[in-house]
Amino acid sequence: MSKFRKKQKVALPEISTASLPDIVFMLLFFFMVATIMRKDILMVENKLPMADQIEKLEKRDLIMNIYVGKPSSRYLGTEGRIQLNDKFAKLEDIKPFILSEIASKRDGVKPFLITSLKVDKKTKMGLVNDIKKELREVDALKINYATIQGGTTNNIP
Repeated sequence: MSKFRKKQKVALPEISTASLPDIVFMLLFFFMVATIMRKDILMVENKLPMADQIEKLEKRDLIMNIYVGKPSSRYLGTEGRIQLNDKFAKLEDIKPFILSEIASKRDGVKPFLITSLKVDKKTKMGLVNDIKKELREVDALKINYATIQGGTTNNIP
């Protein structure tokens, strides 16, 4: 008899997949929490003016955004332009935009809709007044001017 026996090939145990669903759901949860969903792609410069007494609007689904400012460096032009959703617009496009936004909301929230004007601090006020006239014609009278926190003296050039 021989002193040494030949080793038999030992089969490796199967990999346990019991924790695989836990890992998948943990990754899914992480990406859901960490991902930022950007609603609009800005096509205009939007350096907001500073204010020292501001309030944050809680319900974002009740806000209709109108961006106003000089076109960003990717686009031509130096005069103030209006951006509705992801495209440039003219003053005449504001009424249909507001009416379509109002039509897309539930009946219970329509009286609480707010139009937020995100106006670059170097934009001329004449354009803002024209936008406000268009909003008055469709009874969008709740207007919010977006600002950032800071001292008002920082707005002076």
